[in-house]
Amino acid sequence: MRRTVIRAGKFQYARTLKCGMPVFLSGLLAILTTAAPWETTALDEFVVVGIAARTSNAREMTADGVIGKQWQRFMQDGVLGQIDGKADSRILAVYTNYASDKDGEYTFLLGAKVSPHVAIPAGMESRRIPTGRYAVFTSERGPVAKVVPETWKRIWAAPLDRAYRADFEVYDERAADPRNAQVTIYVGLK
Repeated sequence: MRRTVIRAGKFQYARTLKCGMPVFLSGLLAILTTAAPWETTALDEFVVVGIAARTSNAREMTADGVIGKQWQRFMQDGVLGQIDGKADSRILAVYTNYASDKDGEYTFLLGAKVSPHVAIPAGMESRRIPTGRYAVFTSERGPVAKVVPETWKRIWAAPLDRAYRADFEVYDERAADPRNAQVTIYVGLK
């Protein structure tokens, strides 16, 4: 019996060989049978309208974080109901206008996908999500305050060539119960 370790980027695969299969074939088999923890997709440009605030991941780790406050305002003020021309009933949380990378400031916008030429309500902003390739991550099911940050930790650890133009979370019917939610996160790629 032989044991071999195969590395693909940051991922490591180990196989114990019980037959006379050459090591390189075993490694190829390990890579082909192990799914990546994300998928990629191509998206066309679209527009999101909602409430926006500037923040950073460092700020979100303190009492001065704005994302939780934005969610509270979004729900209490019925922001979704004030947005005309919605494409569907999903809520989108958009991260855009990055100053640099995950460690810099960005704009957080909470809203909905809309028709391209819809009027923007007072106190709201619009952002264009650019055409491009996106890595798609799906959270585990559980409390939204737990599963979304855990998914972002997976994203930060993944060997992605991120564009830092726009990323977004999708809250659809799977997230209707915040105690047992599942969220999809799209991360823009170069």
